[in-house]
Amino acid sequence: MMSAASSLATRAASWPRRLLYRAFASAAASSSEPPPKRVLVPVAAGTEPVEAAATADILNRAGARVTVATADPAAGDHGLLVEAAFGVKLVADGRIDDLEGETFDLIALPGGMPGSANLRDCKVLEKMVKKQAEEGRLYAAICAAPAVTLAHWGLLKGLKATCYPSFMDKFTAEIIPVNSRVVVDRNAVTSQGPATAIEYALALVEQLYGKEKSVEVAGPLYVRPQPGADYVIDEYNKVEWIYSGTPQVLVPVANGSEEMEALNLIDILRRAGANVTVASVEDKLQIVTRRHKFNLIADIMVEEAAKREFDLIVMPGGLPGAQKLSSTKVLIDLLKKQAESNKPYGAICASPAYVLEPHGLLKGKKATSFPPMAHLLTDQSSCDSRVVVDGNLITSKAPGSATEFALAIVHKLFGREKAVNIAKELIFM
Repeated sequence: MMSAASSLATRAASWPRRLLYRAFASAAASSSEPPPKRVLVPVAAGTEPVEAAATADILNRAGARVTVATADPAAGDHGLLVEAAFGVKLVADGRIDDLEGETFDLIALPGGMPGSANLRDCKVLEKMVKKQAEEGRLYAAICAAPAVTLAHWGLLKGLKATCYPSFMDKFTAEIIPVNSRVVVDRNAVTSQGPATAIEYALALVEQLYGKEKSVEVAGPLYVRPQPGADYVIDEYNKVEWIYSGTPQVLVPVANGSEEMEALNLIDILRRAGANVTVASVEDKLQIVTRRHKFNLIADIMVEEAAKREFDLIVMPGGLPGAQKLSSTKVLIDLLKKQAESNKPYGAICASPAYVLEPHGLLKGKKATSFPPMAHLLTDQSSCDSRVVVDGNLITSKAPGSATEFALAIVHKLFGREKAVNIAKELIFM
């Protein structure tokens, strides 16, 4: 027999979006299991993609039903496409305007500029978050959004809060500024920047579900044991990564790729000044990522990428995504050519074990991988490391090491000073 939600799905395509949200909420409420916590992650032009992705991904892992909705007033002119920061193109699940009147257990605002200002200027969102606060439900913001958005709406008065350091002066005298990576005060949670996004999201899980659930969710992420510490690279057979002009970087993606890993690579390498090209190995540019089913728009198809030369090819993980990457002949041929030319290539999480190892691309090399998959590596001697560089190969462990992985690549391409500057900009260090 069809469940209420399954039956609903067969006839919902023609319904107005507002009715669709309510119908599925009603179907969930009528089942024997308690309905999942509902979380809203608003996004807008200029939103920091790593913060949005980490929030959606980690709350989804905890069991929440996450809706990513665009606050852009021009959304009707281009569907649900959101031009986030650093050239990242996302497709939202819906629009803020269609959610007015809906009840959420948490509304969590990512930062970025002008993303935070665009969220601030969305009157429907302002009304929703003010109601959230008045009714004692959880609301949160990270990076510029606590100062630019929540403080502007008067929702941090009398509370301890933090934000991106350069925006602290926008806090009014009624707000108690705290220089901490994450601050929880009553039903408001605030945080500092892209590199605190995982800590922030885990704090939100704890507020919604309790400490035990937060610890459970954190486990498979392999988060840093010491937040705020320097990045560490375990390097063997050291060589200079050589390129001329601006480094050309290819990031192949597939349905099922880990969004936090992909977006850290794209965001951080573009911050550093690399020319990053995102290539889809699917039959279209739109990619549905691993956890939240985040919709990411690639720049080109992999067949087009195969006609170009790249100074570095680096892959995100996510088991379904890694399996698809591994079975894409044009990409494997490109990787083999890269290795034979002694040009840098790399992977994180599932991809070292499922893409590089089966195709002989780790032969004679030290590497790390997602710990439950590390037994698939022929040489497991470096599997405890978070980031491993062996000559022109770079590998990393898990979503929780994605920022370190990207910073290590910046280090190899641009030098230690550049990597440290970006680490500080991200609030990594």
